[in-house]
Amino acid sequence: MLKKAGESSGLEFNSPAHGNWNIVHTGMLLPEAIQIYVCADNCMRGVVLTAAEMNAADRFSFVIVEEEDLLNGNLEDVTIEGVTDVLKKRGDHPKAVLLFTVCLHHFLGCDLERVYEELEARFPEIFFIRCYMDPIMQKHGLTPDQKLRKSIYDALPEKSTGKSDSENSVAILGSDFALDETSDIKRLLKAENIEVRELPACDSWKAYEELADSGIFIACYPPGKYGLESQAERLGKKALYLPGSFDYEEIIRQWRMLEQAVAESVRDIKIDETIEREIALCEAALKKTRQIIGDAQIMIDHTFHPRPLELAKLLLTHGFSVTRIYLDAVNPEEKDTFEWLKRQYPDLLYEPTIRPEMRMCPRKEENVLAIGQKAAWFTGTKHFVNLVEGAGLYGFDGIRKVAELMIEAWQEEKDPEDMIIRKGWGCESCI
Repeated sequence: MLKKAGESSGLEFNSPAHGNWNIVHTGMLLPEAIQIYVCADNCMRGVVLTAAEMNAADRFSFVIVEEEDLLNGNLEDVTIEGVTDVLKKRGDHPKAVLLFTVCLHHFLGCDLERVYEELEARFPEIFFIRCYMDPIMQKHGLTPDQKLRKSIYDALPEKSTGKSDSENSVAILGSDFALDETSDIKRLLKAENIEVRELPACDSWKAYEELADSGIFIACYPPGKYGLESQAERLGKKALYLPGSFDYEEIIRQWRMLEQAVAESVRDIKIDETIEREIALCEAALKKTRQIIGDAQIMIDHTFHPRPLELAKLLLTHGFSVTRIYLDAVNPEEKDTFEWLKRQYPDLLYEPTIRPEMRMCPRKEENVLAIGQKAAWFTGTKHFVNLVEGAGLYGFDGIRKVAELMIEAWQEEKDPEDMIIRKGWGCESCI
């Protein structure tokens, strides 16, 4: 049962599927930067372990807040002096510090402006990025993840961008993964001799700053939309929100938006011919996959892609036996798809992932193909597509890639007990 609007939060279950990225993983994308967390011991354990597990402990530091610091009312000084001590003990100074303040700073009304002003005065050569680890904000307003996907680009310099910049490069913001080289966006822009720049592909501070040279900013991952709009407004760029989709009509609409943004005029004939070919290739890929998988049950979860309901619709309308979807709430972008599925496929089951009773569900499903790590864990199947957040999939190419991944998952067994417990799918892991 999905969570109803207005329903209060209570005890939640956290399955062992940990492939989705957290704020530590995302922060590590910024080259030549370190992260400093200022919080209590109990909150520190998770983020410390994340940095250690991804072999990035050298780029992670912390300042422990004690009870005495709260009683004495000097959290500002504790933060300033703690960060100063960390930086003085390092043998080098990073280009930027992602400074994470926490719930305690909000509860006690910490003067964060004073904190940052003092640190910037002491270390003028370092850019201090304002980041937050405040779980109290998880259910209301912007999440720490959304805020980080904005603040991580705050160091991009304001530049005088001319028409040539707009024509020669675009920047993808807000994603943990670089788009596949065969993705629709990269193929379309390559045909126009336009470079695509992305933070996950930046290996230096200079490459990061060059993101600001692009005339168009694009976000493909929904949690990055807020950051896209904020940075585009700050830097005077054109903003395009083109979220990954499994719906042909939506993909076509995004193709046209992109073409209009980068070209003087839309070449309708060329686009229409290309679209017909792309759809034909998708249909052939789906048909082949259906022949191989047959009537096997397919179960999808929301960690695989931001639009699991669209994927379910695509598969169901192509003869696949999708029987269950694991998700805790319906993304507003998928509301119409959800209503369509309820009308057309009333027997389709929706299971939560965070309700406490899910801990006791049987985990031995037969003849099941899981798409996503949580679906793999809840079913116990060894046939699963191991991917999170949509990774580099996008557009028509993304549909074909999913079809290929489904065939691979059906033909080759994987061990979910070993693979899905690793934090941050795609990151280096010491486990």
